[in-house]
Amino acid sequence: MAATRAVAARVAAVLDQLSERGMRRTAARQTILEVLFSTSGHLTAEDLAERVQRRFPSVDVSTVYRTLDVLEGLEIVDHVHLAHGPAVYHLAEDDHQHLVCEQCGRVEELPAERLRTFARMLRDDFGFEMNRRHFAIVGVCSTCQNA
Repeated sequence: MAATRAVAARVAAVLDQLSERGMRRTAARQTILEVLFSTSGHLTAEDLAERVQRRFPSVDVSTVYRTLDVLEGLEIVDHVHLAHGPAVYHLAEDDHQHLVCEQCGRVEELPAERLRTFARMLRDDFGFEMNRRHFAIVGVCSTCQNA
């Protein structure tokens, strides 16, 4: 019950942000937000659309993509490309880097703070500000290395 109230409060807060920017509060947007806030992990837009369509069959995947674009602009969600598959979305507050094995496809989540020293070196030595959120770091996991 408390989790449901927490999701409802978060959804209401985002809908308020949308309204403040002159965007409409729609049942589709509300449902998309409810699914996002009640799902842990990563979802493709198609996965999200499928879950939303269980409640509102008329919601098209294009509505989901447009809503995700808006939410990304508000820094509520991030998308990342894990290897060669479709982009996946997750809540931006869950700040982490993705490590993807090129052989088995396993995805590990690396806490963002583990990359701070590297990011600082790039900034100090090269004047380069890293945007690590959009792409995963690919390599070979220890299981595949030892196989």
